[in-house]
Amino acid sequence: MKFGRPLAAAVAVTALVGCSGVGTGGSTGGYVSGDKTITVVPVAEREPAPALAGVDLSGERLTSEQLRGKGRVLVVNVWGSWCAPCRREAPVLSAVSKQYARKGVAFVGLLSRDKPAAASAFVRRFDLNYPSLQDPGGRLQLRFADTLPSQGIPTTWIIDRHGRVAARVLVEVTESTLVGLIDDELERK
Repeated sequence: MKFGRPLAAAVAVTALVGCSGVGTGGSTGGYVSGDKTITVVPVAEREPAPALAGVDLSGERLTSEQLRGKGRVLVVNVWGSWCAPCRREAPVLSAVSKQYARKGVAFVGLLSRDKPAAASAFVRRFDLNYPSLQDPGGRLQLRFADTLPSQGIPTTWIIDRHGRVAARVLVEVTESTLVGLIDDELERK
């Protein structure tokens, strides 16, 4: 399913079914869920995405600029192996990241409050083919506070070709939503 620009804008504040949080920003199962919205930022109102840098699960230094390169769309996903909605959305992220790799879309995870061993097992289990930066204190996640802050886990951001925050998903991401948001950005020049 593909969202056109009018539909993408219409879902900007539409609540979606997904994360099992209670109400807005509810807390269940040891995690805080978002408010279940998708926010799409009009192009003229987009702010630069924060620079992300850290150590991935292999111990290698990595930056968002290395991943994004010149003119690539970047998908940033906050997750933890302990998070039930993260486990449910992992197959979607894995499939879409593989599907869009040849189209120049990069993915990176922000590993929240997790142990590297548990996270590595999660990556193997769900065959995630993209890196995740370790973010135990949430400092990388907090860098989005000036644009579209995370309000729970999982959170997914779409960074456009110009390095600006284009969208934020505050719920377990579905394939149709993720593909629609990415396709909208790939169609923009």
